[in-house]
Order: sequence, then C-alpha cells, then structure tokens
Amino acid sequence: MIRTMMAVLAALTLATAAHAAPQDRYATNNGVKIHYVVDGQGPLVVLLHGFPDYSATWKPLTAELNKAGYRTAALDLRGYNLSDKPQGEAAYAMPNLIGDVAAVIAAEGQKTTILIGHDWGAAIAWQVVLNRPDLVNKLVIMSVPHPAGMARELATNKAQQEGSNYARNFQKPGSETMLTAEGLAGWVKDPAEKPGYVEAFKRSDFAAMMNYYRANYPKGVGDAAAPPPTFPQIKVPVLVIHGMKDTALNAAGHSGVWNQVDADTTLLMVPGAGHFVQHDAQDLVDRTVRDWLNQRR
Repeated sequence: MIRTMMAVLAALTLATAAHAAPQDRYATNNGVKIHYVVDGQGPLVVLLHGFPDYSATWKPLTAELNKAGYRTAALDLRGYNLSDKPQGEAAYAMPNLIGDVAAVIAAEGQKTTILIGHDWGAAIAWQVVLNRPDLVNKLVIMSVPHPAGMARELATNKAQQEGSNYARNFQKPGSETMLTAEGLAGWVKDPAEKPGYVEAFKRSDFAAMMNYYRANYPKGVGDAAAPPPTFPQIKVPVLVIHGMKDTALNAAGHSGVWNQVDADTTLLMVPGAGHFVQHDAQDLVDRTVRDWLNQRR
C-alpha cells in the first residue's frame, strides 16, 4: 500500500511538473525590457497582442497550444502592462518592435519561432517575416492585411479609408489624454477578465499606445496614399483569420495575399466576428490554429 501511494504521488508530481504554471520572463532589446509569459513545452510559439490589449488576450489559445505540445511566449508589447515604456515616438518605430520579437526568441534559446499576431501584433508579425525571415517558420495573422494589401485599400477603398479615421485621430498630438483604463477595457466581454485588463492598462503608457500609430500607421489616403510598395516573397506557410464585422480593417485587404507568399496560404473569414476575432470566435480560432499548426509539424 505504501509503495502504491508513493508511486501515485510520484506520478502526480511528474504531472504537475509537466503542467507547471505560466511563468513571467523578460527579454532585453537595447536596454528595453520586454515582459512575456511562457507556458508548455515543444516548438516555440511567440504571440503578439494589439491595441488595446495585453498578453492575457492569448490565454485561451495558449492553453490549447500547450495541450497540443507547444511552448508559448505571449508578450506585453513595449509600452504595455509589465514591459518597459520608453518615451517618444521614435521608440515605437517598427525596427524596435521587430527587435523586441527577436530578443524574446533569443531569450528562449531559439533561432526561429511560430509567430502569431493580432492588430498591431499582426502588423509587427508581417514586418518580422518580411525583414527577418530567418526568425519565422510559420505565420498566423489575425485581422491586419499584408502591408501591400493595406496600402492598396487605403488608396482605393472608401470603406477602409473611413475605417482608418480612428487612426488619424490617434496620430494627433495629445490624443492619449482622451484615454482611460476603464474605457480601453470596454471591449472585454468576460467579466472575470475585465478587472485584469483595467489593471494592465493602468500600468501601461497611453502615449506609447498612440505612438504605435504615429510611428507606423500610413499617413495618407486616396490620392495622397503612398503607392503600394513591393515586398519580398514570404517563404513560410501563412494562416490569416479575419472577423468580417471588423470596422477598423476591411476584409478586402486580404485579397491577393496569396500572391505575396511562396508557400501554402490559408484564409479563414468569420462572418459573425468583429475585430477581436480571437475572442468573438474563440473556439473556432483556437481549434483552427491548433489543427493548422499540427498539420505542418
């Protein structure tokens, strides 16, 4: 009996170790500390949130991926929650954001990652795979079109031009004074999660949030929009997920993305979901990402 009980306790101990609680870690990019939450074992998956959000947005997806044998690292982007909050617009220029992702991959002892992003996290993810293709082995994008598609829509699509008005307002000096933690958390539907969002936003820097738009969002629309640039072909598999009720980012921007990718390209359009597609269609998104990755292990 004693031996049996000891064996059971040993098994429980091993199971607990295998399913250890998420851990807070930090990576450093040129003196800026980036907080991220890791869990699980297996191929590395780096997850990037958008505005207004933080690392906890990925808790349902990371739980699904951890069970499927992946190690997840969910970042707080610089300026948000527990990451550093450097001052000034230049600190949020895209090369610095790409560097933050590279720093986390290195801190995890890896040379490459599966990269998942939503909203600004998706915009960063596109730029990582375009500028540092050596870092990415699979790419999952939620909501934000490839930069070529975004440029095209800003030049030609009235719906996208109108949908981008909020970003024009964010680019204005002092726009951060209109923000509150409670207001930013207004989109969160889960009453159990909302207090965590409010606290995370209270720890965040509202000017930093606006600096993402000032430093990186295209300035012109219509005839004033910059002509669509050319980009290198993406050489890794890409999964794009989009909520069709998204009013900030028009679904038409994803048209032709397959011409930018020299690998298999999968699009999932979700009619009933809005901008926060990972929450509006949580089960479908989590299951799709898991199965899509498993098919490409």
